[in-house]
Amino acid sequence: MTGVVIVGVDGSETAMRAAKAAQQLAIGLGASLRVVSAFDSNKTEVVEIGTDKWIVSDAAEAEAVARTVAERLADERLEVTYSAARGKPGEALVKEAEMLEAQLIVVGNRRMQGLGRVLGSVANTVAHNAPCDVYIAKTDQP
Repeated sequence: MTGVVIVGVDGSETAMRAAKAAQQLAIGLGASLRVVSAFDSNKTEVVEIGTDKWIVSDAAEAEAVARTVAERLADERLEVTYSAARGKPGEALVKEAEMLEAQLIVVGNRRMQGLGRVLGSVANTVAHNAPCDVYIAKTDQP
């Protein structure tokens, strides 16, 4: 199989576990890996310290998270790319999969039990709306 495997990350340890599972799946399938971090607002702040000035935005923070994870997953057997995607995490992953015509989305099982299951989870949203196969990695235990 060639194509794209997508994984969503948010900087948490459980998301990193899902990303590592996605890395191994992509290598095994001969696919590339796309690391995606979602952001849900256009909040932007200007931070000034002395003569230095930085513009900090939710999009930039999400991209930094995705880039950091992509760098940790670097492997000579795998092409890894990253992006920030606007929207709620599950919806953003589905849109990214549609845009890239992905073959697989990998998500963790966090918040799939108890109250999180009732309120909804990223995995639940993706599983019900994905244009491709979905792999739910067991991430709630090391």
